[in-house]
Amino acid sequence: MNAEPANGSDGRDQVDIDLLAQTVIAVRGVHDLHAGVMGEVTTYMPGRRVNGVRLRQSGCDIHIVIDYGVAIAATTDLVRNAVRPFITGPVDVIVEDIAAPGSERASA
Repeated sequence: MNAEPANGSDGRDQVDIDLLAQTVIAVRGVHDLHAGVMGEVTTYMPGRRVNGVRLRQSGCDIHIVIDYGVAIAATTDLVRNAVRPFITGPVDVIVEDIAAPGSERASA
């Protein structure tokens, strides 16, 4: 699957949103994706939606829940670096919540 935007495109049509979401969840310290307070952080796909990732004209917003006890800045940097192959432009990573110690992690 090609994660790079086609020439002349803003890239949103070319991003494999499912692979991007799986990549974020696989980052050490990320517990899960988060849809935002009102469910506004979402990418709509035919017949479904992917919560926690909002693609913009240039870049994206990623909202996450982090594991208890991890360094916030280091974890958000790891997320930015992990999605860099998918996204051109700024990647804003917002920590929405911290998971309770011992809570079950999202599957990658």
